[in-house]
Amino acid sequence: MIKAILTDIEGTTSSIDYVKEVMFPYSKEKLETFLQSHWQKEWVRSIIGELEKRLGKPVSLELAIETFKDWIERDLKEPALKELQGHIWEEGFISGELKGHIYEDAYLKLKEWKEKGYRLYVYSSGSVKAQRLFFGHTEYGDLNWLFDGFFDTSVGSKRERSSYEKIANLVGLAPEEFLFLSDREEELRAAELAGMNTALVVREGTPQRGEHRTIRSFYELEP
Repeated sequence: MIKAILTDIEGTTSSIDYVKEVMFPYSKEKLETFLQSHWQKEWVRSIIGELEKRLGKPVSLELAIETFKDWIERDLKEPALKELQGHIWEEGFISGELKGHIYEDAYLKLKEWKEKGYRLYVYSSGSVKAQRLFFGHTEYGDLNWLFDGFFDTSVGSKRERSSYEKIANLVGLAPEEFLFLSDREEELRAAELAGMNTALVVREGTPQRGEHRTIRSFYELEP
């Protein structure tokens, strides 16, 4: 019996285009002035410390800017980058320059499931901080109240079975009590290996594939 829905963000609740064409370019555009303004702050020094461990050498302001911009271009899932982007996006959401995009069907069905007593969780490669900011500043207002918890790659890779087992353990439910929604088949395979139920979300511009149960809208789902 399904008791919880675990959902991805990009290509699932929200448009991939918005993240790739608005949020990523925004973080790249603001990155240099952001680091220059906050370089001496403790939390930035902590991020740079992680970058130095990753690169194996001291990192100057110039090298940090160059490296992070390159990682954004290549869409690398580096924890230091994700944390930094979360801080940059925070300023954008608070200022109103950014608004999180949510598909109408996702908003309405998540709200309906919440009212029916399902527990709702998010699992995304973006940091928990960025997820909360994203859902906290949408065209539908602050949607953080919908969710019982947020997970990022600190629990493990989204392509690893153990990550989904860990999430189930942290939540206190059996994996088979989850329905995981994602637009990535490799993530769905990992979740299935852990014992979760899955559905492939195919949004506009995404080729339909046949390995998993496929939906084009949350309206098609009744857990």
